[in-house]
Amino acid sequence: MIYEKLLKKETCLSVIGLGYVGLPIALEFARKIKVVGFDIKPDRVELMRKGIDPSNELSAEAFNNTDILLTSNPDDLKKASFHIIAVPTPTTKTNLPDLTPVLKASETVGRILKKGDYVVYESTVYPGCTEEDCVPVLERYSGLKYIEDFKVGFSPERINPGDHNHTLTKITKVTSGCDKESAEDIARVYELIITAGVHRASSIKVAEAAKIIENTQRDINIAFMNELSIIFNRMGINTFEVLEAAGTKWNFLKFYPGLVGGHCIGVDPYYLSYKAKALGYHPQMIDSGRFINDSMGRYIGKQTVKKMIHVGKNLKDSRVLIMGMTFKENVTDIRNSKVADVLSELDEFGVKVDVIDPGASKHEVKEEYGIELKDKPEGKYDAIILAVSHNEYMNLEESFFSGLLSKDGIVVDVKGLLRGKINNHIYWSL
Repeated sequence: MIYEKLLKKETCLSVIGLGYVGLPIALEFARKIKVVGFDIKPDRVELMRKGIDPSNELSAEAFNNTDILLTSNPDDLKKASFHIIAVPTPTTKTNLPDLTPVLKASETVGRILKKGDYVVYESTVYPGCTEEDCVPVLERYSGLKYIEDFKVGFSPERINPGDHNHTLTKITKVTSGCDKESAEDIARVYELIITAGVHRASSIKVAEAAKIIENTQRDINIAFMNELSIIFNRMGINTFEVLEAAGTKWNFLKFYPGLVGGHCIGVDPYYLSYKAKALGYHPQMIDSGRFINDSMGRYIGKQTVKKMIHVGKNLKDSRVLIMGMTFKENVTDIRNSKVADVLSELDEFGVKVDVIDPGASKHEVKEEYGIELKDKPEGKYDAIILAVSHNEYMNLEESFFSGLLSKDGIVVDVKGLLRGKINNHIYWSL
């Protein structure tokens, strides 16, 4: 059995894609068995060899006491018999699934696949993708037959970037396989590292579907909060105060309005929607939720402009400071950050915008969005938008904003952090 061979170090496990998902998995397994960690970017691999996580999620200590070969050479994957694919599954500019990374990874693994090998996908995909899109690639490049020569499974990633409580080993792992034997083998391998336990899904499709509805459910619930915030804004009441009151009921679901970006909640619902439409069903709730959440950046930008016009600001001469650029709090990841939509809306009105962030990379922000990240605020601003609730911003007092705002300056508080603190300036939040 593959489990015993791994345990005895007669073979090893490989992880393809060493991002915020793949690297923690590779290092955790490497404390128990031999691991080959593969990434297509040599510069990232070189950092990891020095004990540096390019995603800034893991400390240098995470690399200690691990039996791992970090490499960008696909030939090194030949040493492994159990392959975990953990590459991104983004969308195109038109919000269609972009399977390029996962299919390229399948091709890479297919070229070195041997009889008896296992391939497990962790990348979030629509139900059916593993067997309908990825397996044919494995067969084509390996010349082997699915199930007869090699086994495939799906075990969705559940890592929450920036969350240091719900870490990899502490989250129940959903596993699945292409037959009874592989389902059990795959579950046992993951049980080597998952202390929270493993849930054995009945099929690969069930495991795929379970993952994609986790993020779709959150997306829809946040969209409802965002829609409420638009309604309550017209009523002149604060959404966070309403939610605080409603939250006193034991079964009220505590979701909050905000910007929904990143590579999970802001992307995964499009995969499910795409598959539903391919099957002839138009998913109204999923698409409506995506539309609302995708429009919130521009909505915040428009509301800021309206407030500025209301107090007589000349937009062409106005300056706005945006605090926060990452897609969520306390991470360095800027991918699919909806803060960029806020800036884009302000830019269309001719407003000059500065952006600061305590963790985001200047180089990455420039490369991804063409935005020059500032080290610190410079001069006076007509409005300040607190967009991301980083720890560094949690305890700010009104005096901080007073020192940066011009006469009739406006504080826009996306996450409601400053509620009750701003008394001498115009204040608005979702």
